[in-house]
Amino acid sequence: MSATPRSRARSVARAEIDGRVRAVIDAVLPAVDGGRFAVKRVAGEPVAVEAHCFADGHDVLRVMLRWRAEADSAWQEEEMLHTVNDVWHARFTPPLPGRYRYSVTAWVDRLRSWRHELARRVEADDIRIAAQVGAALLAETAARAKGAGADQKALKEASARLRREAQSPADADALKALALDEAIAALADHYPDRSLAAHWPGELPLVAERERARFSSWYEMFPRSASPQAGRHGTFQDVEARLPYVAELGFDVLYFPPIHPIGRDKRKGRDNALEAAAGDVGSPWAIGAAEGGHKSILPELGTPDDFRRLVAKARELGIEVAMDIAFQCAPDHPWVREHPQWFSWRPDGSVQYAENPPKKYQDIYPFNFETDDWRSLWAELKSVFEHWIAEGVQIFRVDNPHTKAFAFWEWVIAELKRDHPGLIFLAEAFTRPKVMHRLAKLGYTQSYTYFTWRNTKHELTEYFTELSQGAGREYFRPNVWPNTPDILNEHLHSGERSVFMSRLVLAATLSASYGIYGPAYELLEHVPRTPGSEEYLHSEKYELRHWNLDDPRSLRDLIARVNRIRRGNPALHANESLRFAATDNDQLIAYTKCSGDLRNVVLSVVNLDPYHTQSGWIELDTHALGIDAAQPYEVHDLLSDQRFIWQGTRNFVILDPARMPAHVFRVGQRTRREQDFDYFT
Repeated sequence: MSATPRSRARSVARAEIDGRVRAVIDAVLPAVDGGRFAVKRVAGEPVAVEAHCFADGHDVLRVMLRWRAEADSAWQEEEMLHTVNDVWHARFTPPLPGRYRYSVTAWVDRLRSWRHELARRVEADDIRIAAQVGAALLAETAARAKGAGADQKALKEASARLRREAQSPADADALKALALDEAIAALADHYPDRSLAAHWPGELPLVAERERARFSSWYEMFPRSASPQAGRHGTFQDVEARLPYVAELGFDVLYFPPIHPIGRDKRKGRDNALEAAAGDVGSPWAIGAAEGGHKSILPELGTPDDFRRLVAKARELGIEVAMDIAFQCAPDHPWVREHPQWFSWRPDGSVQYAENPPKKYQDIYPFNFETDDWRSLWAELKSVFEHWIAEGVQIFRVDNPHTKAFAFWEWVIAELKRDHPGLIFLAEAFTRPKVMHRLAKLGYTQSYTYFTWRNTKHELTEYFTELSQGAGREYFRPNVWPNTPDILNEHLHSGERSVFMSRLVLAATLSASYGIYGPAYELLEHVPRTPGSEEYLHSEKYELRHWNLDDPRSLRDLIARVNRIRRGNPALHANESLRFAATDNDQLIAYTKCSGDLRNVVLSVVNLDPYHTQSGWIELDTHALGIDAAQPYEVHDLLSDQRFIWQGTRNFVILDPARMPAHVFRVGQRTRREQDFDYFT
């Protein structure tokens, strides 16, 4: 009987397997969805890789981590070290931002296996026979060292000597010592037999990004409200004059809502009124008018030269300008006339405007990503990014990316970062968790989070444990905001200064990246349009606002102090080390972060009750933090500059929200007296 197609396929598959390959690679970590998406790290810092490898029997494995820049063909290798339970570890360091690949290969090392067996032998005859086997293995190794003159000679001599000594009545212990010579073993390791190596199927992708991708402090402001005179439209020159204020606050990213011409057709009025009155400036997110679209600047703000100068001046102060990219159009955007096929048309001949029932956005037309002309649409949207990159922008906050095609984002981000690996993309996607995570996998550097709606100790602990310890930690970088122009959370409606202070400290210490919408935040803007609404009354989205930056109620000093603390403590520059500490009072939340070498440990304690003093006991895992609990150790409150001496794992705190609702302690092993001695010497 002839073989069936299925049995022939099985036979072919079996024929392709080399049954002599005995090493097994069971897993390589980290990996996102089996390697479908890239793991994210920071250039210049080691990437830890774990592999689960073993073989049948008791032979010794060697395991290699292989890595390369995606554009390179040659692999670099790091030997992996066995720890416990068939788990192997190694690290590699991507030197520059860009895309990388890594994989693992493993093989049964016959020479190491021989040494492992020989070390356990005690009978003289067994040792002599084993020595002859070793001599043959060394001869094979010498043959592989062809072209390495001195090494090949040394290996040949070691093989010959071992063979001679194994055939003589020499002392067995001396023969064993000769066979196990460490120098020869180390030399032989350079020329292993890898002909029967197992290889991890496929290459795992990794994106290495610059430090600001992981650690950043954002300040959002509307340039049109930057004028020092009430009622006058702000300009880029006004923003330039405000740069020292932003630098004083300690922010390194200055983010603008859209700066493009604003549509006049169906323009919204103040407080989102459907009809605009004379002089109403409209929403910056209704992009496009006779003056141009996504590559143009609202004339009232200034010229392209003004913008380029602003970007350069900000950079001199250590601040990067971030732009908002909102892929949508006002009814009078030139694209609506020039490319009607990019939009969805209703039976009455009008374009379908944006809706999120019951909300309606008559001043905004979304793109139809199912258009037959999708290739031209994609190319044009990509060119928008390229235009602003040429103007000096490297950071983009993208409006509602979850309402655009996922395939487009994966393509455009990869295309742009291939030529500009330092780009940073922040996804403004307050949507379902799986959608947010998908956007991060597709290439978004950072993402907004649900922090705004997490207020209790349980909510915060559960959510930030998920962000820092869950599977998403490999690719999802949170950027937390206590407020945005769209979101005035009900928690802030009271206007209590303590609430604004506590939410600031929580955002800045729980997450390596955070931001505030200012000056609304530092000036305690808190009145909703209607009770319970998350919309601001007199929202800056629809009108010019004048802000008194010298208002004595301002939180500017606290914000500046918090950002100095963030910059000065490497523990706060990442999220992976976040651990919550037990407290006996649910109104107190406590958590630690530490640097990888434990030289910098930060303990934050926040009173979640805006009205009452709260106290309680905190339980620290001193062992994990590298603290000797049997000895006194200092905790230095970086907010108040107070210092306390603690001892043991349990210590008492008390926080009065009327004064300061939080501690941010730097935890040290030394006492103040010892530090003073260091200072004066």
